[in-house]
Amino acid sequence: MEATSETRKASLIGLTRDELTAVLSALGVNDRQLRMRVSQIWSWLYAHGVLEFGQMSNVAKDLRDKMASHYSLARLELAEALHSDDGTRKYLFRLNDGQLVETVYIPEVDRGTLCVSSQVGCTLTCRFCHTGTQKLVRNLTTAEIIGQMVAARDDLQDWGTAGPSNIGKRKVTNVVMMGMGEPLYNSDHVADALNVMSDGDGLSLSKRRITISTSGVVPEIATMGEKTGVMLAISLHAVSDALRDQLVPLNKKYPISELLEACRNWPGLSNAKRITFEYVMLKDVNDSDDDARALVKLLTGIPAKINLIPFNPWPGAPYKCSDDKRMQAFADIVNKAGYASPVRRPRGRDIMAACGQLKSASIKQSAAEKKKAELAQRNLGRA
Repeated sequence: MEATSETRKASLIGLTRDELTAVLSALGVNDRQLRMRVSQIWSWLYAHGVLEFGQMSNVAKDLRDKMASHYSLARLELAEALHSDDGTRKYLFRLNDGQLVETVYIPEVDRGTLCVSSQVGCTLTCRFCHTGTQKLVRNLTTAEIIGQMVAARDDLQDWGTAGPSNIGKRKVTNVVMMGMGEPLYNSDHVADALNVMSDGDGLSLSKRRITISTSGVVPEIATMGEKTGVMLAISLHAVSDALRDQLVPLNKKYPISELLEACRNWPGLSNAKRITFEYVMLKDVNDSDDDARALVKLLTGIPAKINLIPFNPWPGAPYKCSDDKRMQAFADIVNKAGYASPVRRPRGRDIMAACGQLKSASIKQSAAEKKKAELAQRNLGRA
């Protein structure tokens, strides 16, 4: 698709408050009006989701015209949207450089969770995760992270419901940084994006409804907590360093003892602000009764919730999912020790949108295009 003058303009969608302030200052808004104008436009961008500058009814026309001359309100390009039988939606977004990234919306009775990506590909190689088979291409920008939420709310027609009083009407009530990539290897952009999402005058998500998930980048954990005040989830998946070294190779750099010490120092940690430990259930690998008891012992003294995740298969995966009886027996042991340990119901498996299944089509597409080009070249040579 050929770029139009509108799509070539930089978009205001995804800017932080400081960035928006700089834009308006450069457009000639005087210092006396700057704070007011930033507040007005911020609300139009993130509370109302306007698509045209003309919709900003309380902003002076000359300023609207200046913004329209230099900027756009363009969203991320939606390359594909897949809808699961269970209501889950998977979005494939094409970024300005042609890279692709996936985002998943999971509706439930009492909430709607948006699973957001932080990188194209992933620098980690967790053996049970499909994204880990795709090499890291690059970090997402702050605007690209925020843009996933804005575009999802467009698709879900979820504007005009911002604010705590409308929490029961909103379709996106929760955000989890559990999409493609390791968020703490893109910590600055992720922190800025989460602070935009939690801004009460805009996207207005409660910090208690935003969760950042990490495989254990220990040096960045406390800093992220201090910068954002959001909730923390740890991709644990094993109770010994020997096994975790295999499943989550980052463990060789930051072993379990160091990871749990960082958890104990998470800002604001309490029974009211527990850490979620993610534990994927792999048949005959980490799902025994002894593993369950070791997990309980490992987390002693840490206010925690344990999410047991049935392994979601993907092409070429080296593992199988534990059976239902085994998962329930494991959960019972953890529950009796006083930890909430729900077995997460898989969502979006039929569209490869479930936990651990995300992998952008960029590599598959480029491989297909390369094969097509090679075939065309061979045919040309025969002509």
